Formats: sequence, structure tokens, C-alpha cells
Amino acid sequence: MAMKIRLARGGSKKRPFYRIVAADSRMPRDGRFIEKLGTYNPLLPKDSEERVKMDMERVQYWLSQGAQPTDRIARMLEAAGVREKAERNNPKKGEPGAKAKERAEEKAAKAAEAAEAPAEAPAEETAE
Repeated sequence: MAMKIRLARGGSKKRPFYRIVAADSRMPRDGRFIEKLGTYNPLLPKDSEERVKMDMERVQYWLSQGAQPTDRIARMLEAAGVREKAERNNPKKGEPGAKAKERAEEKAAKAAEAAEAPAEAPAEETAE
């Protein structure tokens, strides 16, 4: 059985609350799970101790049984010091989108025109 440690969403609309659960990977996100391992409340401030609560002994047990944490849970475990920090490579993260590139090109073209125009304008004024 392929096990995952993942988030199961609860809470009302626009007020998310998550349970950290050990579940079979074939089950739906909010469906059947084997064990509740903790909670995650994203509405609380990041420095709050109530934001992420996990039963570390049970998490360690499920990891030893071969359960794979999802990306978000892996980051929480890294912050808790249970897992080693993984190298992430996203070279396109800092790259602007297509529309932003177009706007930057237009702005550069206008700046180039503006730089050329004042150089010509004073020459015309002195000629008068």
C-alpha cells in the first residue's frame, strides 16, 4: 500500500483548516485516512506555535514504514528539524512573465526615445 503523509482540508469556505494525516495515496484528499497526525491552521501568524501541531513520534513511525510526505508536509518537517533540508531547483521562479517582459521592453523603448529627444530639443531652442 502506497502511504502518504498529507493535508486533509477542513473548515468552511475561505477559512481553511487542515488535518495532517497518514493515508493511502489512492484515497481522496478529504476522504478516508488511517491516522490523524496533527493540525495546520494557515490563518494564524507564522510565528505562532498553534499554527502547526504534529505528533512527532507517530510521524517518525510512518516515515520509517515508508510513508512519503507531500511537498508542504516535507517543508513543515524541515522547519521542525525532523528532515534534512532538500535542495530545490526552480530556475524560472525569479523570471518575469511574458506580459511583464513586454511592459519592460516598452518602458525601455520610451526611455530611449526620451533620452534622444531632449538632446535634440535644446539644439533647436538655441538656434532660435
